[in-house]
Amino acid sequence: MRILLTGAQGMLGQDVLRILGPSHHVVGVDQDEADITDLSAICTLIQDVRPELVLHAAAFTDVDRAENCPEAARRVNALGTLHVCIGALQVEAAVAYISTDYVFDGTKGKPYVETDRPNPLSVYGSTKYAGERVVQSMFRNYYIFRTSWLFASHGKNFVNTISRLAREKGELAVVDDQVGTPTYSCDLAHAINTILAHGAPGLYHVANAEPCSWFEFAGAILAQQGIEAKLEPTTTARFRRPAPRPACSALATPRLHNELGYDMRSWREALADCLAIKKTMARPNPTHPRATVASGG
Repeated sequence: MRILLTGAQGMLGQDVLRILGPSHHVVGVDQDEADITDLSAICTLIQDVRPELVLHAAAFTDVDRAENCPEAARRVNALGTLHVCIGALQVEAAVAYISTDYVFDGTKGKPYVETDRPNPLSVYGSTKYAGERVVQSMFRNYYIFRTSWLFASHGKNFVNTISRLAREKGELAVVDDQVGTPTYSCDLAHAINTILAHGAPGLYHVANAEPCSWFEFAGAILAQQGIEAKLEPTTTARFRRPAPRPACSALATPRLHNELGYDMRSWREALADCLAIKKTMARPNPTHPRATVASGG
């Protein structure tokens, strides 16, 4: 399949290029090459590439900045998605949209399934949900992949940030009253590849198994690396941020299991693989003994 991937230099985009590349012809573009807020520019690009599928991973993902800059977030996540959909329709391409657990308000008290009603709390969640509705209103057959708490060995994410801060400060406070499902970017990309191979469009939750709190996730990150640091639990009320977060936005994946027979592994197992790759990235270059590769984040 010929696929146009937006957000190709993002954390997920890099893994999608690597994992879908052997099975599909993937053309990856990022903000410098494809400004999704410019209708003419994105339509011209799509006309040039003429994909069968546009995998739309580009997004305004800074949750707190979105709260302070709502118009900027709306322009990218809602209007930008509309532009991508218009361009896709012009070449009769399908659209696959990456969405988020933050479309839910977190009051259910247990993992959300695909049929649960969204009720976002934040600007970020609202604009991502607006993108979902754009896709659903414009296409009969579409793909929407909701995921949560995405992490990888590369890029800015919770795993790399916690690892760095623990080494720098030796003491961290992490909230223990927000629950979600950490998801390895590589596992999400593999699941997307499987769904596309089955040709089964629709709305999917795609997240690693076993809900946990940010505090529990941080503890596992440090323990699996043998990093000795003092980790203290705190509350959302004490750790004030501009954007409200759902108390429990964990995702269940019944459609993957019931319709495709595909099960996501636990986040702990995925984390071990992620950290093993991260460790190899930090090893000295044998041709330049004094050089090391920064772990990022």
